[in-house]
Amino acid sequence: MSSVYIHIPFCEHICYYCDFNKVFLEGQPVDRYVDLLIREMEMVTGKQELEPIDTVFVGGGTPTTLNEKQLARLCTAIHRLLPLRENAEFSFEANPGDLSLEKIQVLKDHGVNRISMGVQSFNNELLKKIGRIHTTKDVYQSVDNLRKIGLDNVSIDLIFSLPTQTFADFKDTLTQALDLDLPHYSAYSLIIEPKTIFYNLMQKGQLILPKQEIEANMYDTLMNEMEKHGRRQYEISNFAKPGFESRHNIVYWSNEHYYGFGAGAHGYLGEQRYSNFGPIKKYMEPLENGELPVFQSRVLPLQEKMEEEMFLGLRKVDGVSKAHFLQKFGQNLNDVFPHAIEKTLAEGLLYENEERIALTRDGRFLGNNVFQEFI
Repeated sequence: MSSVYIHIPFCEHICYYCDFNKVFLEGQPVDRYVDLLIREMEMVTGKQELEPIDTVFVGGGTPTTLNEKQLARLCTAIHRLLPLRENAEFSFEANPGDLSLEKIQVLKDHGVNRISMGVQSFNNELLKKIGRIHTTKDVYQSVDNLRKIGLDNVSIDLIFSLPTQTFADFKDTLTQALDLDLPHYSAYSLIIEPKTIFYNLMQKGQLILPKQEIEANMYDTLMNEMEKHGRRQYEISNFAKPGFESRHNIVYWSNEHYYGFGAGAHGYLGEQRYSNFGPIKKYMEPLENGELPVFQSRVLPLQEKMEEEMFLGLRKVDGVSKAHFLQKFGQNLNDVFPHAIEKTLAEGLLYENEERIALTRDGRFLGNNVFQEFI
């Protein structure tokens, strides 16, 4: 499989937990950014013939902060420059409230067939506390608009273990989310990242988070409710009706290759991982001068590639295939990581059969502990 990630760094508001590469929209050279993003794609595709593309994911930031004309220009360029397969998954990230009927129509007309929407919670007070500017009403309106235009492959993101969030509140959010009857849901436990507003509050002792056992109860309930509603857990944080799994994210978790375009985007091609300059000005300057905006690039040693195969692959509920590992690296998985496997099996966090190793249900609660054993 071959995939493409495209980054749009603009946001109308900066959320308190977010550490992604983004800038406040007002006063930014958005049109020029889109022009130069297209130029980057032209330069890369002009130098090499791309394999047929299976998935495109436009993320951010908030890609739907672009206006209809900018969205159309970007999507037209994607189709002109990238050899998309006939059944390619073409996804856009969106915020509730950004999805007017006009914007959705532009996206659908240009082949976008999947929307990933950052909802996080159905509690309006909690949304304010985490820096979100949409309301629950916006979520329902956006889903209704998407369905009116016929863009039905919709995923929403939720976050649990938010500051002051109770178990009852998360259960209510989960009920409202599932009542929407969407084909895909992602739900993540809050991680406090450096350089975020929440991190600064935590350093000052001003961030009240749910206790660990409440967080564990939230995750346990999440898994139970998703299963009850026919959404199979296929990755630690992702649940889908059969056939609606995120094909793009599976590329990441399977440690396969992908192109990255845009400010701060990462790519993985051949033996190399690379990343673009993150600050918009630093990203745009090389492109203005006819150069690619690559900040750093390095060849991954074999051991590091095998480690990545494990800590990414074990995120998938199906785990890591022994046959695929042998085919990919020419070595037996059990010979490369005997101690890590033995230890985590003994702790009941992994299970193993002749074909694969994978996290147990208990292991999904302590995934990061397991992954560290393979590094």
